[in-house]
Amino acid sequence: MPLRLPVRMPLRTPLISCLIVSLALPAPASFGQALRTPASIASEAAAAAAAASAAAIQTQTNRQLATGSVSIQSKKAAVPLPASALRAVPDMPVERLKYAAEARDDISDHSSSMTALESPTGLKNPFSIQQLPSLGDGSGGDLSPAAERKLGERVMREIRADPDYIDDWLLVDYLNSVSHKLAVAAQDEYLGTYVPNFEVFGVRDPQINAFSLPGGFIGINTGLIQVTQTESELASVMGHEMGHVLQRHIARSISQQRNTGYTALAGLLFGVLAGLVAHSADLGEAMVLGSQALAVDNQLRFSRTAEHEADRTGFRMLAGAGYDPYAMAAFFQRLEAASHDSGIVPAYARTHPLTTDRIADMEDRARRTPYRQPTQNPEYFFVRARAIVLQANWPSDLREVVRRFQSEIQSQTALNMAASWYGVAVAQSMLHDTVAAEEALASAQQLYRAQTKNPNADTPSLVVLSAHLAVQAGRDADALRIVDAARRAWPQSNAVIDAQLEALLYAHRYSQAQVVAHLETIKSPEQPAWWAYLAEASDKVGDTVMEHRAMAERLALRGAWPAATEHLKSAEEDKNVNFYEASAIAARLHQMEAQYKEDQKEKDDFN
Repeated sequence: MPLRLPVRMPLRTPLISCLIVSLALPAPASFGQALRTPASIASEAAAAAAAASAAAIQTQTNRQLATGSVSIQSKKAAVPLPASALRAVPDMPVERLKYAAEARDDISDHSSSMTALESPTGLKNPFSIQQLPSLGDGSGGDLSPAAERKLGERVMREIRADPDYIDDWLLVDYLNSVSHKLAVAAQDEYLGTYVPNFEVFGVRDPQINAFSLPGGFIGINTGLIQVTQTESELASVMGHEMGHVLQRHIARSISQQRNTGYTALAGLLFGVLAGLVAHSADLGEAMVLGSQALAVDNQLRFSRTAEHEADRTGFRMLAGAGYDPYAMAAFFQRLEAASHDSGIVPAYARTHPLTTDRIADMEDRARRTPYRQPTQNPEYFFVRARAIVLQANWPSDLREVVRRFQSEIQSQTALNMAASWYGVAVAQSMLHDTVAAEEALASAQQLYRAQTKNPNADTPSLVVLSAHLAVQAGRDADALRIVDAARRAWPQSNAVIDAQLEALLYAHRYSQAQVVAHLETIKSPEQPAWWAYLAEASDKVGDTVMEHRAMAERLALRGAWPAATEHLKSAEEDKNVNFYEASAIAARLHQMEAQYKEDQKEKDDFN
């Protein structure tokens, strides 16, 4: 469900031109000659000789600058000084070498502490001017990146409260590892005016769709993950949505309206939320219904341009990150063919019209891109199978998923046999059939290790499920042993940390769980899961002050300000609170109350 913000015709400011006429009155040549004297003539000759000498010296200096042979004199010796140290004009832009670094397969590498703004090859020469691609005006009008991020966070508070928002860490970790690779490529390729901190999340929806929100938030439907056949195809869709953000299409769309005030922005965002809650297949349509004064025709023209820009930006990220450059065109072609065969146009094709020229453009770009064999993260197939299971809402749906996976295994039609067995295991664990789940997981592990020709090979998906099944079976010691080893192998994996906290709580190691959860809230305060674990562990150890504070933060991330402030007031009044805690709680309570008033004002203005 992509964000397709409507646009009004921009106001045209009349241009005011001023003509300035300058009058010059040059003296006649004869008059100038009459003023010359013998002394002035001699002085002019000396000045001309000095100028000629200076020109000769400057010419020699320029040659030395070009060859790097300039030296400075000191009392000890002449030290050669490189030309780069004296160059007044920066180097001209140079063509960057593509595919400078091999893509990494290991998901733990992509979940490292390196931010999306950091290049694997380090910073380039700061004196070199790099050419930015001309992919449209990315200024975003009057909406700054900070304001755009704030709007996105406002929308995300509503989305996180939706039951179809997926907070499964294995899915989220993987999607963000792909977006991180693409963001690094965007930085290295100098795409867009800024690269935000992208956050990708899953939506429980069988429709084939994806959407972008202000500030770098990207939503991916489970239905879209299911229909992809390679990691490169999934990355191509994510790159396209990230391209909308990098080119600031949302900000540009908002800035082109007659009203760029916050009330208008709130109206647009609440229209988006209405579309999400209604599970609209076409958010653009939901926006039109939510605001009556939109210039629909102008919006359609802008959307076509934006789609081409997002294609080109996404393609460069796809190729730069080491994915298959043909994946974007191949995926688009398959969706178009499926819509012709079935007569049903997928939601993605409706919101992102798959025109012939778009597909042809991507094919042409792929042909002109130096090809290399793309690598594929083994986690892709496991996450794809997991997404299929997570689409299920009822036990009957889970049993149908099990039958489908088993049918693929028996008919040898599965994209990846190990992943199909893994899907069976995940579904059986959700049905609380631990024995059947462990048998299916053992088959998945055996096949995967045979495929990799490594008897000890594992992935976060396999390990996390193994720990979860150990907890389900009551084998707390086994679960702790598994997660301890997994933390050493994938220290930055949120899914592994989540499994460790689950194992600690089930093993009644509440104090240790509180410490681990508290550290995670410090590192990632924007993640509700860590606050939920901290609240639960604090409750078990009798730390009521921390329990209330953690619950308040968890509720605040969902926009439930009244309930959040009530928890903070309870913490403030707790008999065990000390002076420093009380001061921190009072300050945070003031912030939450101010944010609640601001949100209420937005809603009142819109209504």
